[in-house]
Amino acid sequence: MHDIRFIRENPAAFDAALSRRGLAGMSAEVLRIDSARRLAIKAAEDGQAHLNGLSKQAGAAKAAGANEAFETLREDIATRKGLIAEQEAHAKQLDLDMKDLLSTIPNLPLDEVPDGPDESGNVEIRRWGTPRPLDFKPLEHFDIPAAKAGLDFPTAAKLSGSRFVVLRGAVARVHRALAQFMLDLHTTEHGLAETWAPVLVKEEAMFGTNQLPKFAEDSYQTTNGWWLIPTSEVTLTNSVAGEILEAAVLPMRLTAHTQCFRSEAGSAGKDTTGMLRQHQFEKVEMVTICAPETALAEHERMTKCAEAVLERLGLPYRTIVLCTGDMGFGSQKTHDLEVWLPGQNTYREISSVSTCGQFQARRMNARYRPAGGRPDFVATLNGSGLAVGRCLIAVLENGQEADGSVTLPAALVPYLQGNTRITAAGALA
Repeated sequence: MHDIRFIRENPAAFDAALSRRGLAGMSAEVLRIDSARRLAIKAAEDGQAHLNGLSKQAGAAKAAGANEAFETLREDIATRKGLIAEQEAHAKQLDLDMKDLLSTIPNLPLDEVPDGPDESGNVEIRRWGTPRPLDFKPLEHFDIPAAKAGLDFPTAAKLSGSRFVVLRGAVARVHRALAQFMLDLHTTEHGLAETWAPVLVKEEAMFGTNQLPKFAEDSYQTTNGWWLIPTSEVTLTNSVAGEILEAAVLPMRLTAHTQCFRSEAGSAGKDTTGMLRQHQFEKVEMVTICAPETALAEHERMTKCAEAVLERLGLPYRTIVLCTGDMGFGSQKTHDLEVWLPGQNTYREISSVSTCGQFQARRMNARYRPAGGRPDFVATLNGSGLAVGRCLIAVLENGQEADGSVTLPAALVPYLQGNTRITAAGALA
């Protein structure tokens, strides 16, 4: 959510920033509603002040026995009460109109974010690792013999439909080991506090992290009004909604491993083969809640935490900064990590790390109290650390051998009772 005072004082700068995201002239409508709202509030306040004066006159007239004057004043008071109620209702409606409009306007990109219409404008900032040279044609994850028995798409389709998978045996074990490895790394070395939270949330929580109202079609809602989380960003970030935190508790660095649910309504026809894009998946999420002046440093730190997972697993990746046309609705700046997938002969997104500034905090009314200062909105950041299913794909494809087996990363061996590979028959060995 945007600060209306900033828009009043800097309409040209507001419009210029939004124009970088392909939106033009938004300040005019915002300020029109704001002006009408302020006039309605003033009219109601002026009317109430006049009403207070009339009430005093009516009291004096009654005390003096001036019954005719008293009755005239009483009728006038009743009429003015009705007008004030109408003005207050009008102001309240305009306030709702303002919030509805502001809730649909994306965050302003930082000056350093590159301009661009879509993903073609993204800028690579670094790479790590070199794709392993293979003397055979690499397969995609679902065709690798070692993985075939453990990726059961027909049963998942029978149970739930398309874009679901049943994991079995060694593949399921590796999937679980990846999540445990990520949590252990983040909690023991990166200083994140492990959290377990619900996957069903209220509408207010989805609004707070800007999934609603704009992206309702991409999420699932139950018949009794709960929403299934698309990521634990929703629960971790909203854990401070409505609170005023003491500065001493910041930064709060949180992580959680959860099931996530996305309808993928906005990505019909994309990545329908295999388990790259699923309706139900697991992710280890990272969230930071901090003072605004430290947010950019936290963004770099969080990106390094995500990168460390890939480096420990020996998976080549590249880090890119998203351009204005490709960044998410609530983001000021986003780094995407793309892991190398030899089966596709390309890099694919495995983590997105964003700083949102105070944008989400205004929606949640999440504040902190600076030392000696008045309460101010916190800054929030979120990022995948990592998407477990996509990491499994990367492990399978990068570890595949010519004989159909898969060599597993050394970092996972302690989680797999010393096993180092999946045989071509699909067994841990």
